[in-house]
Amino acid sequence: MTAEREILLEAKNLRKEFGGLVAVDDVSMQIYAYTLHSIIGPNGAGKTTLFNLLSGMMPPTRGQVLFKGKDITHLAPQRRAHLGIGRSFQITNIFPNLTVLENVRLAAQALGKDNFRMLKSAAGFPGYEQKAHKVLSRVGLEGKDDYFAQALSHGDKRKLELGIMLAGDPQLLLLDEPTAGMSSEQVPELLNIIRSIMTDGDKTIVLVEHRMDMVMSISDRITVMHQGQLLAEGTPHEIARNQTVQSAYLGALYGDLAGEMGAGGG
Repeated sequence: MTAEREILLEAKNLRKEFGGLVAVDDVSMQIYAYTLHSIIGPNGAGKTTLFNLLSGMMPPTRGQVLFKGKDITHLAPQRRAHLGIGRSFQITNIFPNLTVLENVRLAAQALGKDNFRMLKSAAGFPGYEQKAHKVLSRVGLEGKDDYFAQALSHGDKRKLELGIMLAGDPQLLLLDEPTAGMSSEQVPELLNIIRSIMTDGDKTIVLVEHRMDMVMSISDRITVMHQGQLLAEGTPHEIARNQTVQSAYLGALYGDLAGEMGAGGG
């Protein structure tokens, strides 16, 4: 289908230098609409720098970032948010002294037509509150509306951050290690939330994540970074069986994933 092959986000010859260090070296990649595309690589591979270039957190030394064909290379993150791009951080980014509901409601209002009327009573914006309740249900936080954000468990804070992103109804979600700091017991629930977002069929997700089991289970496509360059790209099946990736990355750090997937029939 044509819609499934629409290029939503594109990097063209991105390069980022820090003094004499080249962190991202001439990387080009395409993110297709309605897919979950993961970026992986060992420490120092350049994946986080590439992610920051895609999200506008830092400018490239050279190259372009396009969103729906429009050059957004030098747009600030807040401008990108109004275009339909949301991003998370490795460290939770919430208002700790506001309630869970207020965090999400304000996020919805900030990207709505009433974004300059923040001092008006919340009662005057019932639409945003309704939307906030819907989002909280979607991320598994129903019943915790009145909790102060700082009182949430770490896992629930990660879910709240995802809810804050969804409140603006972005087309593209950029998730930077969403499971960072979470216990192994908390990960499956977040994984199911991400799966449900993709099942709805109206979002595209770019994910940087170090948990290989998670990456392999939910990704449509995977980009592998190594020493600032794009080493390989393909489906999880293709990446797990790529000998160059195995020798440079997966085999050394995470064991023989190809063998694991082969044993499981995947």
